[in-house]
Amino acid sequence: MSNDEKEKIEERQSLDVAPSSASLGPADNPDYSDWKFRLPEPGSLERTLGEKKLVRKLDMRLMPVIILIYFMNYIDRNNVAAARLKGLQEDLKLDDTQYDTVIAILFVSYIPAQIPSNMILNKISRPSLYIGICSILWGLTSLLTGVTRNYAGILACRICIGIPEAAFYPGSIYLLSRWYTKNELAFRAAFLYIGALSSNAFGNLIAAGILSNMEGAKDIRAWRWLFFVEGAITILIGFFAILLLPDYPNNTRWLSQFDLRLAQARLSEDAGEADVDNAEESPLKGLLMAIRDTKVILFAILVASQFLGLSFLQFFPTLTKTLKYNTTITLLLAAPPWILAAIVCCVNALHADKTGERFFHINVWWWSVIVGFIISMSTMSTGARYFSLFLMALGYVGWALTLAWVSNVVPRPPAKRAAAIAIVNGSGHIGTVIGSYSWKASWGPQYHQSMGITLAALVVSSSLAFVVRQILVRENRKLDENEKTALEGADRLRVEQAAKLEGITFDQAMERRKGFRYLY
Repeated sequence: MSNDEKEKIEERQSLDVAPSSASLGPADNPDYSDWKFRLPEPGSLERTLGEKKLVRKLDMRLMPVIILIYFMNYIDRNNVAAARLKGLQEDLKLDDTQYDTVIAILFVSYIPAQIPSNMILNKISRPSLYIGICSILWGLTSLLTGVTRNYAGILACRICIGIPEAAFYPGSIYLLSRWYTKNELAFRAAFLYIGALSSNAFGNLIAAGILSNMEGAKDIRAWRWLFFVEGAITILIGFFAILLLPDYPNNTRWLSQFDLRLAQARLSEDAGEADVDNAEESPLKGLLMAIRDTKVILFAILVASQFLGLSFLQFFPTLTKTLKYNTTITLLLAAPPWILAAIVCCVNALHADKTGERFFHINVWWWSVIVGFIISMSTMSTGARYFSLFLMALGYVGWALTLAWVSNVVPRPPAKRAAAIAIVNGSGHIGTVIGSYSWKASWGPQYHQSMGITLAALVVSSSLAFVVRQILVRENRKLDENEKTALEGADRLRVEQAAKLEGITFDQAMERRKGFRYLY
């Protein structure tokens, strides 16, 4: 096709202006006979160009904002570990058990808050406002951590910061699942997780700069400045998030009506049903549906084991310090493993989306951690132990795809998907709490006991992932053997809405639904 023809297509697709109404969708606009509501046929060049243009808009606006927020999310959550290297534990007079509790106590509020948070996110119409306000609140709490004077004060801050932080990661995965198809989601979820991986790298570099240059500035300890500076940055980013993040495909103000309809139609094609909740599918019913799903429960246990196996993250600066360098060099050496992990994370996720495979793209990186633990348990050689840190960091490449896999396995209804993501992520952090007590200072510098515990946890998570894979293989085999099985679980109202979005008949929509398969 010539450039002129492409320009004509894009001009026709952009004729609609962004809607002034806060809601636009099948329920509100049942008549799509008007030409401007007609979508090109799936697979046509005009449709392909329209989808690429829409995805490009989302990638340019949605992804940078949530990556930046996640960058600060992990920095604000884990800056206690960096502050410990410059006197936090001594100034607040914390013994080792109290310090471990400071690390773990965040999850006392973080874990239970995730399920109601995602239920709220599924119900409200402005996720941009919700996520932005939560970012501002945890940034403020992080900032106030810098003025604490004792054990009780820092405990209070850590408990409070867990509540608004609970909204972000499961909420972001859910928001991504409302815009991207199952063959696009893994890469975007991994790209989001780069915010966490890069925070482990550049967060340590930022901490090194603050801790080495701001000691005693205005008679304030450097570790306090660490919380002041990083908390203030998060607050600022939260305000930008309110302005820049999209809402849902039926009410985002900065997209045209054509783009909004196309966004909804893409997701309808992806699962054979419209991505909407019916009147009776409340957030509470979605929660009950998720709890009754065996796959969701298996994922919850799997992720809890995974997080225990990857709990070295909270002690990564401490593990790097076993290389016996000073504080600044220790923090600088902690950065390269996470830079490598971020690069590998992108390549791995891109290949996972291209192939549609999930199990090996997740598990192979847990096996990398196991090898890293074995090396580190076998020698105290500086070179070998530093190499093992790279292998450990690669474990988070697998975690980046785990919630995307959950979203693929529980595609409809959205209320169930939102609850499932929160259940899996929230329950998983029980493993993080256990992990907080698995790296005792008295077990250092070898940490053989710690590595033995976490290695066993990764074996459990890998085994459960294989069980989930076999369940999905069996379910897909049933769909292959009998196409009518694909229609048994169909929700008539959602299929009707999918037909309206596509401008096809109900029977045609049911035929398209036969192509649905789980990714494993």
